[in-house]
Amino acid sequence: MSSNKDARIRVVKDGPYMVIGNVPLIREAAVREGDRPPTKWRKVAEYPLKERYALCRCGQTKSSPYCDGSHAATKFDGTETAVRRTRREKPRLIKGPGVDMDPNAAPCARAQFCQREGGIGRLIADSGNKEKRDLAIEIAGQCPAGRLVIYDKIEGAPIEREIERSISVTEDPSRKISGPLWVKGGIVIEGADGEPYLTANSAALCRCGRSKRMPFCDGTHVEVGFNRTDDLK
Repeated sequence: MSSNKDARIRVVKDGPYMVIGNVPLIREAAVREGDRPPTKWRKVAEYPLKERYALCRCGQTKSSPYCDGSHAATKFDGTETAVRRTRREKPRLIKGPGVDMDPNAAPCARAQFCQREGGIGRLIADSGNKEKRDLAIEIAGQCPAGRLVIYDKIEGAPIEREIERSISVTEDPSRKISGPLWVKGGIVIEGADGEPYLTANSAALCRCGRSKRMPFCDGTHVEVGFNRTDDLK
């Protein structure tokens, strides 16, 4: 993680995400071969580093990914509907010989990395094989929502890669779909009431303005065909 210990994201009521604390902002695109599930993220652009900035939450900005005030003109209703979760002491794990997995730690952002190699569930079932164990861990780390959490069999602790505090604007150009804001490295996310949500190594914030679990992504951008991929450079 980077040294920006005061980094945080504040949800503005019916407005944007205010990002504070010199948080790096980049744009990443999912890499696919034809119709296959994506295999990696490709860095497309890096935005100028700012101490604070506002990111669009309504999906209507003309200055993507930044807020341009469109939420006011469109009377955006950004009511937060996500349940403030606590870390589960006994998650419902999918058991494997090499590692276990909690498959429902967060709402699904429908990025499809988990569909690689016949599905991550199959890899967990075959995780006695080191290559498949390592691939399962890699795939879990590619999920922007942090939905898939791998657990060590012996210590019972989550296996998570150390990741710099940053935000990625995600795109899936093959599907012509724009994905969520991928919040990395345990950045604190505060609701409009000032109360923090559960801090995670990865979290996906909605930027299409249509999620039913605001402020988090629930995959609705795929259903509505949210597309800002023309912004890719």
